Amino acid sequence: MKTQRFKQLSAFCALTLAASVFAGCANKTDGGAAGDAAADTGPVKITMMANLQTPEVPSDKLEKLIEEKTNSQLEISWIPDGSYDEKFQASFATGTLPQVVYLKNQASFILMRDAMKDGQFWEVGPLLKDYPNLKSLNQETLKNTAVAGKIYTLYQERQPSRTGIIYRKDWADKLGLAAPQTADDIYNMLKKFKESDAAGKGNTIPLADRSDLVYGAFKTVSMYFGTPNNWGVVDGKLVPEFETKGYVDTMKFFQKLHKEGLINQDFPVTSKTDQQNLMYSGKSGMYIGTMGDVKTMQEKTAKNVPDAMYDVTNEIKGVDGKNVSWGLSGYGTVVVFPKSAIKTENELKRILGVMDKFYSPEVADLLKYGIENEHYTLKDGKVQPAQDPKLIEKEVRPYLNLALYETTNVKPALYSLPAHEKANNLSIAAEKFMVQDPTAALDSPTYNSTGNRLQDIIRDATYQFILGKIDEAGFKAAVDKWKKDGGQKIIDEYNEQYKNGGK
Repeated sequence: MKTQRFKQLSAFCALTLAASVFAGCANKTDGGAAGDAAADTGPVKITMMANLQTPEVPSDKLEKLIEEKTNSQLEISWIPDGSYDEKFQASFATGTLPQVVYLKNQASFILMRDAMKDGQFWEVGPLLKDYPNLKSLNQETLKNTAVAGKIYTLYQERQPSRTGIIYRKDWADKLGLAAPQTADDIYNMLKKFKESDAAGKGNTIPLADRSDLVYGAFKTVSMYFGTPNNWGVVDGKLVPEFETKGYVDTMKFFQKLHKEGLINQDFPVTSKTDQQNLMYSGKSGMYIGTMGDVKTMQEKTAKNVPDAMYDVTNEIKGVDGKNVSWGLSGYGTVVVFPKSAIKTENELKRILGVMDKFYSPEVADLLKYGIENEHYTLKDGKVQPAQDPKLIEKEVRPYLNLALYETTNVKPALYSLPAHEKANNLSIAAEKFMVQDPTAALDSPTYNSTGNRLQDIIRDATYQFILGKIDEAGFKAAVDKWKKDGGQKIIDEYNEQYKNGGK
């Protein structure tokens, strides 16, 4: 549109040959500020791609309100979660991505770092200062999303320390057990659950876990043994977590749980759904993961075991006697702006103006909670969701994947379950003692291309150790294979960037 206007104005200048017109034309072609001003007052048309995690595409009720409040016209492509990455990769390969793209998760982001460095996405960092909300984004989180020291994305905020322990308080109270404060306390609680057959009829499986060394129990527990978060600094150099004593001690802890029947024996092949069902059915008494899951866990377990009562904690002391928690990077995923879809910087700036409003209190509330007095009501300044869960699921929940703020600039929620509110407060407090990944803002081309495949070597060896199929020498052999197959290059690349301050 701007190009067409430029051609029209140039023709007009050539025909009139008037000095005043020449001056006017010169002003319009030097950046186009005056000519663009009128056009920039209309709604900004934006094509967008977002992940759909509900069975149905939502109605456009919220979309119309978002458009009204952001002065935009949105064309949202809702892609089912199961095929999202496949659709993204196909669109990227064919140059048909929309203007605004929500990547599925951090792993998807890592895979696109090379494309960002190759100039296939817009760098937005230098422009953030020009927008009221974007200029206030968390600098540490932005740093964690940097690629070669540059910012190409907007982030979707997530509490950086949300994992901890959810346990059956009614079981613990009956056995006279307080909330665990150390790894030994966790073991003792699980052992007491087993010895007392807390679930009854010999069905007790104290700890429910799943086939995930990151978002299952292993990663969170590893912090208690002094394991670094993915990478640690030893003598000024970065080393992978699995080369530390803490990681080996964590494997030994889980091996002990497995040998003594304190964890579901098939956890290396257990899905998240089956893991949670062990809790819902009343068979298991401890779940280590996102503490916010306690609300759903309480509601679903109570249907099967009416007297069940859960509590949460993340105040677990590590090897130095101080509380420690696994820290994430402050974001769940990121938003990118493909150059194949956005042709000019002026077009990018207008789109950023809309995205800036996504971080505003008004739109942040709308995306998270829906419409007041329809999807929620306010009680003492706090949000109380409507009593119709199907309405929320259909009209509001899909838009959570568009929401960019989770806690900042949004109204607080009214918690119906004290343990749920406690989980939120503990997550906030844990930011003071969480362990972060020192490589979050670093980039390794070898990791980008082969990191996931190489990690399978460590994953398989970790499970084999826990199941007693290999010893420490066997695990070390797996680490040596990881290094030989490309892991040493990852170590070298990360350390080179670490030495140069991330550049």
